[in-house]
Amino acid sequence: MQLKQRFVLDTTALTSVEHREGSDFQTSMKTILDLISEARMKLNISCHVPFPTVYDELLHFMRRYNCPEELFVEVDTWLVKKTPDRFEVKISSEVFYEYIQDMRERMNRGMKVAENAVWLSANEAIELAKRGEDKEKIIKESTAGIIKDFRAKYRNALRYGTLDSAPDLDVLLLAKEMDAGVVASDEGVKKWAAKLGLRYVEGITFPKMLQEYLLHMG
Repeated sequence: MQLKQRFVLDTTALTSVEHREGSDFQTSMKTILDLISEARMKLNISCHVPFPTVYDELLHFMRRYNCPEELFVEVDTWLVKKTPDRFEVKISSEVFYEYIQDMRERMNRGMKVAENAVWLSANEAIELAKRGEDKEKIIKESTAGIIKDFRAKYRNALRYGTLDSAPDLDVLLLAKEMDAGVVASDEGVKKWAAKLGLRYVEGITFPKMLQEYLLHMG
């Protein structure tokens, strides 16, 4: 038996649209799970998902796409469910310091985005009022487009490139606990995996990596 390799999978490692390449969600999931099962049996590679956070997220995606019962069975068979030991995993205080610093900077950027949206909306409302538009039109035209733009910019300022959910954190904690590689298609997970000194594999690369391992199996 070859030396055991372990990987912890984020939800995006299995659900990202990058995997589909023209196929549907069910087909791409089935393809990845088949590779994971073959790698498990032939190469002693095990793939883990944090329980219940990532596991529940994954099942939610599968239900949304009406996956057949057989696919749920494959998930339970080939993905090892494990809850990270949040009390025993040790992380340097420097990492927490950097995370707090990062979040403070993001909140400041988010506040500026909000301030700009308020000013834009107010100016648009004033211009519409000067033209004698009715109240309903002023409210609609001075907010609808600006709110949509605000949401996109605010989300980018606060969430892109950082940890913004319990499943993201559980992936890193479990990988740290098990000395495992992290598989994800998420910039925040990627950034903080590097800070924790964890091996990181892009979600789109992982199936190709397994195929390459299997191709060169001795």
